[in-house]
Amino acid sequence: MRIGVPKEIKNHEYRVGLTADSVLEFVAHGHEVLVETGAGAGIGSDDELYRAAGATIVGTAGEVFERAEMIVKVKEPQAAERAMLRPGQILFTYLHLAPDPEQTKDLIASGAVCIAYETVTDSRGGLPLLAPMSQVAGRLAIQAGAYCLERAHGGAGMLLGGIPGVEGAHVVVIGGGMVGENAIQMALGMAADVTVLDRNVEVLQHLARRFGPSLNTVYSQKATLERYVTDADLVVGAVLIPGASAPKLVTREMIARMRPGSVLVDVAIDQGGCFQTSKPTTHAEPTYVVDGVVHYCVANMPGAVPKTSTQALNNVTLPYALALADKGYKAALMENPHFLDGLNVHKGEVTHPAVAEAQGLDFVEPASVLRG
Repeated sequence: MRIGVPKEIKNHEYRVGLTADSVLEFVAHGHEVLVETGAGAGIGSDDELYRAAGATIVGTAGEVFERAEMIVKVKEPQAAERAMLRPGQILFTYLHLAPDPEQTKDLIASGAVCIAYETVTDSRGGLPLLAPMSQVAGRLAIQAGAYCLERAHGGAGMLLGGIPGVEGAHVVVIGGGMVGENAIQMALGMAADVTVLDRNVEVLQHLARRFGPSLNTVYSQKATLERYVTDADLVVGAVLIPGASAPKLVTREMIARMRPGSVLVDVAIDQGGCFQTSKPTTHAEPTYVVDGVVHYCVANMPGAVPKTSTQALNNVTLPYALALADKGYKAALMENPHFLDGLNVHKGEVTHPAVAEAQGLDFVEPASVLRG
């Protein structure tokens, strides 16, 4: 199979779909890899490194899309990229379609086979291709929050962990999954006062065992959510419903009652955000202020640390990408029901129930479309 790796064009996105080491694996399996010139520059990998791994360097994204049978990316295709997709072409990347009807419409119209990293599951109900970016985003959320709490960046002028004799910031993490657990680890490591809210008692028990009495674990209800959010200095939104839009758990009224200079970091923004006042921002302009509260809602947070993120992502996506190339997408998906969960759009039909429900579209069972 001929694999294409275009340069990412989302604002300040420096990751790349395949590392040179991953290209070498594809070549060893007998496949051809086309890499757009400069695609790896953001992680310090120049064209010569990709050539040495066996890739063919091409001059434009248009040539990549025109010649490749499968496109491997990091972020959802932008409008210009979606226009280059063709019927039957495989797209393997993050999509986050539920809150993005324009992208969904374009992917349906393209006739392409669109497989989303973030909805591939595993036997334990986990999201193996989302997990490493969730780890990165959870840790970055605390770094970003600490930065935004500085007075020069709109915050209240607090040091996240305080110092002896001066209280640190009150950090509230909404959601105790992969993002939340990594945010907690970072916040506790910086000596902040940390509370996590979740509706799953088993999750709270796991976090209590891991972090001990340093972490305050609270069952999430409307009353507890309101009480802790309105008293927080930094709130991290780490809510995820796989494939679906994030619920708007924190209302505008709650935010209006927070102290001026408090900070919200919405890691759920890729799925629409979990704060009522959230709107996507970029690394170029990461924040805005509503009711005196700083909002950080960057939709590709891991793009800030592309070397770490790209390697971590390739570690988990490579076996799946190789399966698609080695076996063809139908066989690769049909023999692995967890991989099949990643199929979101197939030749004009929506094949993920959460995407269909979020946008009021017809849902077609993925196995049935692959059987023809």
